[in-house]
Amino acid sequence: MSRGKPRLQVDTGRPHPARVYDWLLGGKDNYPVDRAVGEKLPELGKRSARQNRAFMHRASAWLACQGVDQFLDIGTGIPTSPNLHQIVQAVNPAARVVYTDNDPIVLRHAEALLFSTAVGGTDYIQADVREPEAILRHARGQLDLDRPVALSLVALMHFIPDSDSPYEITRTVLDALAPGSHLVLSHGTFDFHKELEARITGAYGKGGIELRFRTREEVARFFDGLDLVEPGLVTGPEWYRDTAAPEREENALYAGVARLP
Repeated sequence: MSRGKPRLQVDTGRPHPARVYDWLLGGKDNYPVDRAVGEKLPELGKRSARQNRAFMHRASAWLACQGVDQFLDIGTGIPTSPNLHQIVQAVNPAARVVYTDNDPIVLRHAEALLFSTAVGGTDYIQADVREPEAILRHARGQLDLDRPVALSLVALMHFIPDSDSPYEITRTVLDALAPGSHLVLSHGTFDFHKELEARITGAYGKGGIELRFRTREEVARFFDGLDLVEPGLVTGPEWYRDTAAPEREENALYAGVARLP
């Protein structure tokens, strides 16, 4: 991994989705402002965070088993072992992974924890998904975009409001990738728990975090023009391939993997 000097200008007075997610997963790399958001969420929030993490593990491992050896993970969050590179390099030690997040504290942990195998590679860029061209410029230094890449947008796009053009952002990155690339995406929804909408959006909103959970139809738009792999766009616990079925639990998450023709 590249070893740039960390730029630790962390605003500890404002919560950040990556650190709230870390708290929901039981991590310790968060601040009181992040915990204040998490503590206001229902138990479904913690459960969905765990389900989301498990989906990422299953989808990444499956893609690595299909021969995908390049991964671009945008919105990686605080590294929690096993992280994406550990999952895919356990299948293919030569796999290469580029991580991206906009929280400076993630950079600090990335520098300390994201060690690759000797024959593979990991790299990290501090950037916002709203800057797709900057992310792509950096990714080209580590990944060969003329070969298939797995683009991971896991539990990220529900923090991008409609005014920031989430579908166009996704398409900009996909358009730069080679045929045979894949999109791995999970996204929050209130389709199953409308009664919790005010509580969840309020908890994030009071921390200054805009939340835009979407319906199944809205989430499906991220996959327009792609070929969804089985089982299609389903809830987080329902997505699995070549493994035992996960335990069915209440959730607030859609998940899918699709191939770029």
